[in-house]
Amino acid sequence: MNSPMLYELRRPKQADPNQTYPALFLMHGIGSNEQNMLSLVDGLEEKFYIFSIRGHLPQPPGYAFFTIQGYGKPHREVFDQAVHNLTSFIDYAADQYPIDRSRLYLLGFSQGAILAKTLGLTLGNRVKGIVALSGYIPGFVKEEYRKQPVDQLSVFLSHGQFDNILPYEWGLESNDLYGSLGADVTFQTYEEGHSVSIKNQQDFTKWLLDDLKK
Repeated sequence: MNSPMLYELRRPKQADPNQTYPALFLMHGIGSNEQNMLSLVDGLEEKFYIFSIRGHLPQPPGYAFFTIQGYGKPHREVFDQAVHNLTSFIDYAADQYPIDRSRLYLLGFSQGAILAKTLGLTLGNRVKGIVALSGYIPGFVKEEYRKQPVDQLSVFLSHGQFDNILPYEWGLESNDLYGSLGADVTFQTYEEGHSVSIKNQQDFTKWLLDDLKK
């Protein structure tokens, strides 16, 4: 079976052939690529099978998962296709690799965070946790997408107070929505712009490792 998306894989050097492992799916921001996300999770490959996924649309100097028609408004058809592609990729990875399907995590920044937040709603308790760094949930996702139960889902959301690309208030709205649906939400604020600080990285890494123990 061919992969529906291009990706980079990191995994434990001494993987036990008789064991399954948690999986971490990485999604980059617009104009970036699958290599850029790997530095954020350096070292976690000893705990996870890490799949860093490349967006399928060329967006120099890198790639994108979807296009945007206006401020905070992705093109619906392109966005729908991205959600479909990523869902198919998660299914593909779970079929092809020794992954524990009860311990799937999604991690995204910016455009990748928008998709992580959306997939958290569409996949619900099929995934164990999402880490969404500086994103939002599109209006049509809130209003029209079919959502799955998230009462067993762990969510780590972060947003820079001085984000001039995706407003801080959009991060708060995501926190409110996930909280209202019964997810276990951690929301962290940083005195940053549209970026991932070292403190943010340290915090979500600790959160991931702690959540694995639950």
